[in-house]
Amino acid sequence: MSTRLDGKIALVTGGSAGIGAECCKRFASEGAKVIAADMNPLSYEDANVEYMQLNVTDVENCSSVVDAVVKKYGRIDILVNNAGITRDALVQKMTDDMWNLVIDVNLKGVFNLTRLVGPLMMTNNYGSIINISSVVGEYGNIGQTNYAATKAGVIGMSKTWAKEFARKGANVRCNAIAPGYVMTDILKTVPEDLLAKFASMTMLGRLGQPEEIANAALFLASDESSYVTGHVLSVNGGMRL
Repeated sequence: MSTRLDGKIALVTGGSAGIGAECCKRFASEGAKVIAADMNPLSYEDANVEYMQLNVTDVENCSSVVDAVVKKYGRIDILVNNAGITRDALVQKMTDDMWNLVIDVNLKGVFNLTRLVGPLMMTNNYGSIINISSVVGEYGNIGQTNYAATKAGVIGMSKTWAKEFARKGANVRCNAIAPGYVMTDILKTVPEDLLAKFASMTMLGRLGQPEEIANAALFLASDESSYVTGHVLSVNGGMRL
């Protein structure tokens, strides 16, 4: 077994399925103890992945989960803010509920966890925060005003936190990953002709796999990226929307 994260404590939101699940399993395979925090139970079994129920929009719930992890393990070394949703519509058809829900989960949810975990990492003088953004946050996309706004906001927060949490010489890094179209459950409902169109928009001519995003997260979580912070790592097969 590889040990690139040997002994590390990782908290991954949205860890029950998709990209979050692959991050949990990948981190665990590299020696980390992983807490998969999600509203839904795990869709897999791993002896080194522990489930905790979490609604990232609930401030008290976020606080209780962070407290429970710290009480049990003493610290949090890695935070992956992955939980996210979509509620797509053209802007003139987008309802207040569609806007507010996506903002609450994708943007405020990231804020809720990081404002708790980041200062703890500063105190411990160690930590890696990885925020999952999107190619849509970099380039925009028709019908995704709310989603694009949140994912662009995640990039802005990541760059800000890279500065804030490294103050006074603290060894705390914050980066973002901007995936392209990845074959998660969300894309499995998209018609084949659209998937083929998305694939044709990439330089590599294919869609991504969740494991490929997890591999990028592993790099940013490990000490191999010890001099990388405030960066947006685009993992999109060379896609341009």
